[in-house]
Order: sequence, then structure tokens, then C-alpha cells
Amino acid sequence: MTTSRPVFLQLTQIKLPISALVSILHRVSGVLMIISMPIFAILFAQALQGPEGFAASAAFLNNPLVKLGLFFLGWALLHHLFTGIRYVIIDLGFGVDLPVARTTGWTAFGAALVMTIVVGGGLLL
Repeated sequence: MTTSRPVFLQLTQIKLPISALVSILHRVSGVLMIISMPIFAILFAQALQGPEGFAASAAFLNNPLVKLGLFFLGWALLHHLFTGIRYVIIDLGFGVDLPVARTTGWTAFGAALVMTIVVGGGLLL
């Protein structure tokens, strides 16, 4: 006798393909960038108010937790950039086949990680 009850999905056991993971992270990185825009606008406006405002903004940005957040936002920006380029290429009709899509997904993911470490590595010091 079979039941029509819903099946509990164990999300930790579902292995997403790289294209799905890159797509989800592309959306998350876009949301993070949008959310961070007002914070950067406030800091920029404060820095333009004069030497005291600039010093206050610089002191805020020198906090180690803020630096870690900036490092993460740098990753979000670079991931969004590389994945966006990947999607433009796919929209042009290239890289639609599954093996190529997997390769470009890993390439975009890896390029964002490497560039984050290269560009943002000095930020954490």
C-alpha cells in the first residue's frame, strides 16, 4: 500500500550541478551588492563632508570585521561579473552544451575565487 504523503527532502544530500550552484550564487551576489549600496553611499557622503568625516569613514573601514565583509563583497562583485559574462556568452548561443556549460561554470567560479584572493588578499592584512 503506497501513501501519497509528501516526501521529506534532505537538502544536505542533494548534489546540485555546477550550473545550478553558479546560478544561485549569481543571484545571491547580486542581492548582496544591492543591499550594500546604501551603506557605501552613506560612507561616501560622510567621507566627502570634510577631514573629520573622511577619518571616521576610514576608521570604520579599518575594522577587521568590516574588512572581512569587504572581502566577501569583493567576491560577490567578481563572481557576479564573471558569471554575468558567462550568461551573455550563453545567450549568444555558445556554451549551451552540457560539457561546455560545466566547464564554463567551473571557470567562472574559479576565476572569481582566484581574483578575489589576488585582488582582495592585501585587504585582510
